[in-house]
Amino acid sequence: MKRIFLIGYMGAGKTTVGKQLASRMGLSFVDLDLHIEARYHKSVRELFAERGEDAFREIERKMLHEVAEFENVLVSTGGGSPCFFDNMEFMNRSGQTVYLKVSVQELTKRLETCRQTRPVLKDRSGESLFRFIDENIQKREPYYNQASVVFDAENMLTESDVQTITVALERILN
Repeated sequence: MKRIFLIGYMGAGKTTVGKQLASRMGLSFVDLDLHIEARYHKSVRELFAERGEDAFREIERKMLHEVAEFENVLVSTGGGSPCFFDNMEFMNRSGQTVYLKVSVQELTKRLETCRQTRPVLKDRSGESLFRFIDENIQKREPYYNQASVVFDAENMLTESDVQTITVALERILN
């Protein structure tokens, strides 16, 4: 029985790498945000807006505990998931945790192109976006760095790069 939790900031590649890694390892793939949306029949954005962050984080914690009961699963968590309650400690007890580590500069490049689809980023660009990501990474890294595996996911520009990362992670996790 295997449980793997991918953690990291938005844009780090948790879903992209997670889907391929789960497939290669014969695991089910669960995107925690999509699991929440399916259960509550609302987008994460709507839940945040209607209930506030505290209530959303409670929902997220509950759903994290639910998917941690699944066997042979790879879970892509939300970027903030490890940073609330005892979620990081819980994931480390329940399975293997992998932090996909990416520099603030690279995250800024990746997120600049898709910021309109991410409500918290849509009004930020350039230096403002960089500062926002940098501040968040500084707050979150103490949690992220508790992962059992810290993996450099900086170079993920092409499909070939994703394959290389996936193969390397599969070796580490088996």
